[in-house]
Amino acid sequence: MRRCAACRTSRPKGELLRVVRTPQGRVAIDPTGRAAGRGAYVCRRAECAQAAVRKDVVRRALGQPLDEQSAQELLDRVQTPDAG
Repeated sequence: MRRCAACRTSRPKGELLRVVRTPQGRVAIDPTGRAAGRGAYVCRRAECAQAAVRKDVVRRALGQPLDEQSAQELLDRVQTPDAG
């Protein structure tokens, strides 16, 4: 179980996206969940990804801000809200 940095809900690791600060200091999305470095998790929901970018929770969790490219990749990888 891991906790979403945005909504603070505990979920199985496979249901979350991992954002990692590599030993070189770069922040990136880790699709495998196995990259070396400090990690933070975000739900695969659009609301959580948007909150993570808007509220800068990645910077607080990892000590380094999410760059624009990684922020866009995070937003692109989440599920879109159901229409209806």
